[in-house]
Amino acid sequence: MDESCQRLIDSARRMNAAGLNRGAAGNLSVRVDDRGLAGFLITPTGMAYDRLEPADIVFMSLDGRCRGRRAPSSEWRFHRDLYVARADAGAVLHAHSPFATSLACLRRPIPAFHYMIARFGGDSVRCAEYATFGTQALSDAVLTAIDERHGCLLANHGMLTIGRDLSQAFDFGIELESLCEQYWRACQIGAPILLDAVEMATVLDKFAGYGQPPTT
Repeated sequence: MDESCQRLIDSARRMNAAGLNRGAAGNLSVRVDDRGLAGFLITPTGMAYDRLEPADIVFMSLDGRCRGRRAPSSEWRFHRDLYVARADAGAVLHAHSPFATSLACLRRPIPAFHYMIARFGGDSVRCAEYATFGTQALSDAVLTAIDERHGCLLANHGMLTIGRDLSQAFDFGIELESLCEQYWRACQIGAPILLDAVEMATVLDKFAGYGQPPTT
């Protein structure tokens, strides 16, 4: 379990190094089984990532019980609910990255201004309705916004991505922040020309087989 905890810490530090977070903002988790109990490891609340040790990482079961010397992230509810609702969720990343958060504060989804929007599973990246951080209401809003998607914005808050593992969740986080920056910059010049539904359907179909095939 210590190795899994260290991998989570390393990934959390990558978030800060990549500019997705600063200080103790955001949170990160990964799905694990602990002695036959299904659950996830999550970063603790209010601790800077560069100070974390494996013993600071919290294990939570899917029924909301926690084990460890620290209190879990205040956002543990949407992590837990995503693991329960989404079998494809192996890791969950939440960040307060600059461009995603700026758009989230406008409470606007990201439309199909670029074909890479399809990377997240649809023709837009939705923005979850606002709710106070750490509440069940926020978790409910997240599950609605990210339904059949790999990422979403959180109104007046930040962004969230899910992946099959920590590496993919991180990659989605970088891609989402990059798209937010591109959309923000395009909007400074004018209204971006959006791709139509037919083209986005074509792109989504192409993305269904995107990437390298599994190695044998």
